[in-house]
Amino acid sequence: MKNLLKLEELFMFGFALFLFSQHDLSWGWFALLFLTPDLSMMGYLINPRFGAWTYNLVHHKGLGTSLYILGVLLSNPTLIFTGILFFAHSSFDRIFGYGLKHEDSFQNTHLGKIGK
Repeated sequence: MKNLLKLEELFMFGFALFLFSQHDLSWGWFALLFLTPDLSMMGYLINPRFGAWTYNLVHHKGLGTSLYILGVLLSNPTLIFTGILFFAHSSFDRIFGYGLKHEDSFQNTHLGKIGK
């Protein structure tokens, strides 16, 4: 089952790259900013509960999808870029087993323990 989920995430990552290619957006900025959603881990400096909340908010695919749709509706390239970036980054993370976090530990995710 885990491999099937990783394959699904790989296809979603590919779909995000396809969507990106359909817009006049900078691949250089995409590559440069690809890991910025991981700055949400800084919430763990406060405590694990807040860290999980900030990480999960930024890595929730609903956020990326909503930003993308809003960007298309408003013809706003910045929102389109950000939405695709967040969605692609979240899919990329999940390919490697970094899922949404439980409140007890960064290593405890909806995909299982990291580093098992």
